[in-house]
This record gives sequence, structure tokens and C-alpha cells, in this order.
Amino acid sequence: MTGTAEWREAPGKSGAGRSRTRWEHTAPQGGEDPGGDEPRYGYRPLWVEEPARRHPVPDPVRAAAVRAVLVIAVTLIQAMVAFLCALAGSWLAFPMVMGGVAGTVVATWAAVDVWVTRQVWNQRHGVVSEPSSTARALRRERRARRREQRAALREQERIRRRGGAGQLSHS
Repeated sequence: MTGTAEWREAPGKSGAGRSRTRWEHTAPQGGEDPGGDEPRYGYRPLWVEEPARRHPVPDPVRAAAVRAVLVIAVTLIQAMVAFLCALAGSWLAFPMVMGGVAGTVVATWAAVDVWVTRQVWNQRHGVVSEPSSTARALRRERRARRREQRAALREQERIRRRGGAGQLSHS
């Protein structure tokens, strides 16, 4: 085989059975520019977009983080305006400093909210595997409910097969 080949995984495939695509690094012969529908040899896209399988961060945590970033950004802008008003000797300097103090408290609360939301989500959804995790008990309850539902369905199906209308005995 002439030329070098680069192997890369095809986009959209996952797991052990990924297909492979080979890109040939050979230029068209004679300096020809392939036109139309002809394959272009040596062409390799800069990147291949692959759809995200899932969000890297759970939605409630992402929402808390967005809120925190917005609050912190507003607080920083407010602090800059307070500083500039103080330099200019404006009457707005004092109210802006008071607003900056309040904004700092709210921004701190927003940052703590992200941390608490993340901890709660982890515990409820079983990411943290500790004996105190409530997620384990919730999973156990869900499994028990599913088992009961399956047993009830099997019982109804058994009665239906026997031709009974739910009777315990025939008189």
C-alpha cells in the first residue's frame, strides 16, 4: 500500500464494535482538482462534530452554576462602577458600595448554592456510594415496586390463561 494512512474512529459509533475509517494521504495525480461528486483524496476535515451523549453536568447543577455566574458578573460590574464613582467623587459612590456589599453576599450564596445542589444531586442519584446515601434506599424501593408489579402481571396472565374470571373456585 502506498502512502500513509491514519485510522480514526467513525463518528456516531460507540462501544467495542466501532467501525474504522481510513483516510488516505495521497494527493490526486497530475495536480488535478477533483470536481463534483468525485471523492477528494487527501482531504481531511479539521474536526468532526459528534453529538454529546449526555450533559457533563446534571441540569439542576448547570442551572445553579449559570445563576451563580450571572450574579457574580453583575456584582463585579457593580463593584467596578462603585470604584469609578468613588474616584470621580460622585454621590453615587456610597449607594453603589452598599449595593456591592449586598451583591457580594448574594454572589457568595449563589456559589454555595452550586455546591449544595451538586451534593444533593449526587446523593439522590447514587453518584456517591456511601452507606448514608439515600439513593441506595430509593433504588431498593423502586426495585421492590417493579417486582410487585411484575408479580401482579404474571398472576393476572396466569388467571387469564386458565380461562377464569378471577374466581378462586368453580361452583
